[in-house]
Amino acid sequence: MFFNPSRDQVRAFFCETWAKMRAHEPLVGLQLTAAEWIAEHPEYHALLEDHQTALGQDFSVESGQMNPFLHLSMHLSLAEQHSIDQPPGVKSALDQLTHQTGSLHEAMHLAMDCLGEMLWTAQRNQTAPDPLEYLQCLQRKGH
Repeated sequence: MFFNPSRDQVRAFFCETWAKMRAHEPLVGLQLTAAEWIAEHPEYHALLEDHQTALGQDFSVESGQMNPFLHLSMHLSLAEQHSIDQPPGVKSALDQLTHQTGSLHEAMHLAMDCLGEMLWTAQRNQTAPDPLEYLQCLQRKGH
């Protein structure tokens, strides 16, 4: 089964997770991982509290705005990749970046460049993402 949430579903997920965190309600499943990364990004908390703005705001590259939902989603993706070592070798590459930077958070930010580049290239070329190129990019970041 392929999981492909809409933009609004992704945004609602992060807003709802933040609301549950603030209310000290139990988190389940992916919310547990999302909560860790939301906590690491206090600059996003005000937006996550304003559900309507979060759903309606456009974060365009032209305006120079970082999309907080894309950023948090990439943290989730990288955390999942690390936990299951998929693609094979990503766990050791992320561990190396963590050792090098002294911070899993900083390592994730470096890895986001590689993840984004792999996805952009696949989309541009209308091909499947290339895990080998992705791992090579991560390894280059680690040296």
